[in-house]
Amino acid sequence: MIAIAAANIREVSTTERADIQRQALAAASAAASKKGEAIVVLDVGPILAITDYFVIASGTNDRQVRTIVDEVERQLKDRFDIAPLRVEGAAEGQWVLMDYGDFWVHVFLDETRHYYELERLWSDAARVPFRDTASGASTG
Repeated sequence: MIAIAAANIREVSTTERADIQRQALAAASAAASKKGEAIVVLDVGPILAITDYFVIASGTNDRQVRTIVDEVERQLKDRFDIAPLRVEGAAEGQWVLMDYGDFWVHVFLDETRHYYELERLWSDAARVPFRDTASGASTG
Protein backbone atom coordinates (compact mmCIF):
# COMPACT_ATOMS: atom_id res chain seq x y z
CA MET A 1 0.00 0.00 0.00
CA ILE A 2 2.78 2.45 0.88
CA ALA A 3 4.65 1.60 -2.32
CA ILE A 4 1.54 2.41 -4.36
CA ALA A 5 1.07 5.74 -2.61
CA ALA A 6 4.74 6.61 -3.07
CA ALA A 7 4.53 5.78 -6.76
CA ASN A 8 1.73 8.35 -7.15
CA ILE A 9 3.82 11.19 -5.72
CA ARG A 10 5.18 13.24 -8.58
CA GLU A 11 8.35 15.24 -8.81
CA VAL A 12 7.83 18.89 -9.70
CA SER A 13 10.67 21.08 -10.98
CA THR A 14 11.25 24.53 -9.53
CA THR A 15 10.15 26.12 -12.81
CA GLU A 16 6.98 24.03 -12.94
CA ARG A 17 6.22 24.85 -9.30
CA ALA A 18 6.58 28.58 -10.07
CA ASP A 19 4.13 28.18 -12.96
CA ILE A 20 1.67 26.37 -10.71
CA GLN A 21 1.97 29.11 -8.08
CA ARG A 22 1.36 31.73 -10.77
CA GLN A 23 -1.84 29.91 -11.80
CA ALA A 24 -3.01 29.63 -8.18
CA LEU A 25 -2.39 33.34 -7.66
CA ALA A 26 -4.31 34.08 -10.87
CA ALA A 27 -7.23 32.09 -9.44
CA ALA A 28 -7.04 34.19 -6.26
CA SER A 29 -7.00 37.37 -8.35
CA ALA A 30 -10.02 36.17 -10.34
CA ALA A 31 -11.91 35.53 -7.09
CA ALA A 32 -10.98 39.02 -5.88
CA SER A 33 -12.29 40.55 -9.11
CA LYS A 34 -15.76 39.28 -8.16
CA LYS A 35 -15.51 40.58 -4.60
CA GLY A 36 -14.41 37.28 -3.09
CA GLU A 37 -13.61 37.77 0.59
CA ALA A 38 -10.82 36.63 2.91
CA ILE A 39 -8.81 35.15 0.04
CA VAL A 40 -5.95 32.92 1.16
CA VAL A 41 -3.40 30.95 -0.86
CA LEU A 42 -1.80 28.06 1.05
CA ASP A 43 1.29 26.13 -0.03
CA VAL A 44 0.18 22.61 0.91
CA GLY A 45 2.66 20.83 -1.38
CA PRO A 46 5.22 20.00 1.34
CA ILE A 47 2.54 18.42 3.57
CA LEU A 48 0.02 17.05 1.05
CA ALA A 49 1.29 14.87 -1.77
CA ILE A 50 -1.77 15.17 -4.03
CA THR A 51 -1.73 18.91 -4.78
CA ASP A 52 0.53 21.93 -4.30
CA TYR A 53 -1.72 24.87 -3.42
CA PHE A 54 -5.12 25.65 -1.96
CA VAL A 55 -6.84 28.87 -2.93
CA ILE A 56 -9.60 29.68 -0.45
CA ALA A 57 -12.20 32.42 -0.92
CA SER A 58 -15.65 33.26 0.41
CA GLY A 59 -18.83 34.74 -0.96
CA THR A 60 -21.69 36.25 0.99
CA ASN A 61 -24.44 34.30 -0.81
CA ASP A 62 -24.73 31.27 -3.11
CA ARG A 63 -25.11 33.48 -6.18
CA GLN A 64 -21.82 35.24 -5.47
CA VAL A 65 -20.11 31.89 -4.81
CA ARG A 66 -21.20 30.71 -8.28
CA THR A 67 -20.11 34.01 -9.84
CA ILE A 68 -16.65 33.66 -8.28
CA VAL A 69 -16.38 30.07 -9.52
CA ASP A 70 -17.39 31.09 -13.05
CA GLU A 71 -14.86 33.93 -13.08
CA VAL A 72 -12.00 31.75 -11.82
CA GLU A 73 -12.78 29.20 -14.52
CA ARG A 74 -13.04 31.87 -17.23
CA GLN A 75 -9.84 33.69 -16.33
CA LEU A 76 -7.74 30.55 -15.98
CA LYS A 77 -9.01 29.31 -19.33
CA ASP A 78 -8.26 32.67 -20.99
CA ARG A 79 -4.81 33.18 -19.40
CA PHE A 80 -3.42 29.65 -19.18
CA ASP A 81 -5.74 27.53 -21.34
CA ILE A 82 -6.53 25.27 -18.38
CA ALA A 83 -9.84 23.98 -17.10
CA PRO A 84 -10.66 22.20 -13.86
CA LEU A 85 -10.42 18.42 -13.90
CA ARG A 86 -13.65 18.43 -11.90
CA VAL A 87 -15.90 20.83 -10.03
CA GLU A 88 -17.90 19.66 -7.04
CA GLY A 89 -20.63 21.46 -5.10
CA ALA A 90 -21.50 24.11 -7.71
CA ALA A 91 -25.22 23.32 -7.69
CA GLU A 92 -25.50 23.95 -3.94
CA GLY A 93 -23.23 27.01 -3.82
CA GLN A 94 -22.15 26.31 -0.22
CA TRP A 95 -18.65 24.92 -0.84
CA VAL A 96 -17.39 24.59 -4.39
CA LEU A 97 -14.19 22.66 -4.99
CA MET A 98 -12.44 23.28 -8.31
CA ASP A 99 -9.75 20.64 -8.84
CA TYR A 100 -7.03 21.84 -11.20
CA GLY A 101 -4.75 18.95 -10.27
CA ASP A 102 -1.74 20.98 -9.13
CA PHE A 103 -3.93 23.35 -7.12
CA TRP A 104 -7.45 23.36 -5.75
CA VAL A 105 -9.76 26.33 -5.48
CA HIS A 106 -12.24 26.28 -2.60
CA VAL A 107 -15.03 28.85 -2.78
CA PHE A 108 -17.22 28.90 0.30
CA LEU A 109 -20.36 30.54 1.49
CA ASP A 110 -19.21 32.54 4.56
CA GLU A 111 -21.02 30.37 7.13
CA THR A 112 -19.79 27.15 5.56
CA ARG A 113 -16.20 28.39 5.56
CA HIS A 114 -16.40 29.28 9.25
CA TYR A 115 -17.83 25.84 10.00
CA TYR A 116 -15.07 23.84 8.23
CA GLU A 117 -12.15 26.20 9.02
CA LEU A 118 -9.78 24.87 6.34
CA GLU A 119 -7.13 27.41 7.31
CA ARG A 120 -7.08 25.96 10.81
CA LEU A 121 -6.97 22.38 9.51
CA TRP A 122 -4.03 23.29 7.26
CA SER A 123 -2.35 25.72 9.67
CA ASP A 124 1.03 24.06 9.05
CA ALA A 125 0.92 25.19 5.41
CA ALA A 126 2.76 28.38 4.51
CA ARG A 127 0.64 31.27 3.29
CA VAL A 128 1.61 32.61 -0.10
CA PRO A 129 1.53 36.42 -0.22
CA PHE A 130 -1.25 37.57 -2.51
CA ARG A 131 -1.90 41.11 -3.66
CA ASP A 132 -5.54 41.79 -4.46
CA THR A 133 -5.16 44.10 -7.45
CA ALA A 134 -8.84 45.15 -7.24
CA SER A 135 -8.55 46.57 -3.70
CA GLY A 136 -4.79 46.93 -3.36
CA ALA A 137 -4.81 44.82 -0.18
CA SER A 138 -2.08 42.27 0.48
CA THR A 139 -2.40 38.94 2.29
CA GLY A 140 0.13 36.43 3.43
